[in-house]
Amino acid sequence: MSPLATLRSFGGKFSVTCQYCQSTTSYLPFSKLITIFISFSIIYILKQMDMEVDTVEIVDNPVAGPSKRPDEAAHNKKHCNLPWIEKYRPHTFEEIVGNEDTIERLSIFSKKGNVPNIIIAGPPGVGKTTTILCLAKILLGPSFKDAVLELNASNDRGIDIVRNKVKMFAQQKVTLPPGRHKMIILDEVDSMTDGAQQALRRTMEIYSNTTRFALACNYSEKVIEAIQSRCAILRYSKLTDSQVMARILQICEKENVKYTDSGIEAIVFTAQGDMRQALNNLQSTHNGFGEVNSGNVFKVCDEPHPMLIKDMLKSCMEGDIRKAYKVIEHLWNLGYAAEDIIKNIFKVCKNMDMEEGLKLDFIKEIGWTHQRIVDGLCTLIQMSGLLAKLCKAATGEGKF
Repeated sequence: MSPLATLRSFGGKFSVTCQYCQSTTSYLPFSKLITIFISFSIIYILKQMDMEVDTVEIVDNPVAGPSKRPDEAAHNKKHCNLPWIEKYRPHTFEEIVGNEDTIERLSIFSKKGNVPNIIIAGPPGVGKTTTILCLAKILLGPSFKDAVLELNASNDRGIDIVRNKVKMFAQQKVTLPPGRHKMIILDEVDSMTDGAQQALRRTMEIYSNTTRFALACNYSEKVIEAIQSRCAILRYSKLTDSQVMARILQICEKENVKYTDSGIEAIVFTAQGDMRQALNNLQSTHNGFGEVNSGNVFKVCDEPHPMLIKDMLKSCMEGDIRKAYKVIEHLWNLGYAAEDIIKNIFKVCKNMDMEEGLKLDFIKEIGWTHQRIVDGLCTLIQMSGLLAKLCKAATGEGKF
């Protein structure tokens, strides 16, 4: 023991007793003083930043227990705020909906390792880009971030994207497992100019030993022949209504979405085989109204209601052109464009229960009218003429 003082601890404080005068003085330990100083410094800084500060509680003995790390909590919050098209994007081939035969071919490519340059062509929202990303993750594993360049060709359509980004990435040295190559993913490559596609062809030739190209497009015929001949072309078809509905119902269960059968059918009708659009419409309806029913879905999608279109076609089948015209006039006054109306007429007509020969006649007349609308004749008179031709096809030549 020191000849000057006796030091003992009690209640989180320390007391010092003088050996000569026996007087006692209590002090906070140095570590606690530092804690208090840091706490009040933080309060001062936050007040200077005009942030709301409540109280700061100093805990002597924190209770150990399970708690989320700040980075984990931030990750969970970010994951909850993701659009559903990203939150539920497939990460393996098994999770991809539809086009099973093509997926099987790509699965064989991934097992062998030496994947050729590929072009995946098909309508929007069927999983073209997702399939390529899954293939790249399987092939490259942990090296995915360093060995993959993903670009959307519709943003940079010119030759500069090939010279500046694609070529520079192809020249980079990346350490990869044996038999693996860097991968350049170009989405919507059919929107690139011919000059850019010619430059891309040359780049594909020069760096064929180190780099593979995966191209996605809506129309393969818009890709030059020189690129097509250097790639394996895979074609995706539109998803069926049952495939879209099954996926939608899975997500509704996971997100606790309140829905009706008519609401799910409306989502499928508006999507027309486009899974991306189906998920966007589902999330928008759920966030906007809280319940997914047919009325709310068509408010979000803002399309001519198919029930009105169906009533109009029934009137044409009965030869009642006046009643059919009232529907067209109502939709026109609501502000729908002629192309929106004619597209929904076609959607409803092809699924409508009617005689097969009459349905073919209806679709033929709808197609001719659609062509005139695309050419610029998008007037109410043009739509009225369609109704007259549909009534004529349904009731006979002499009546109209």
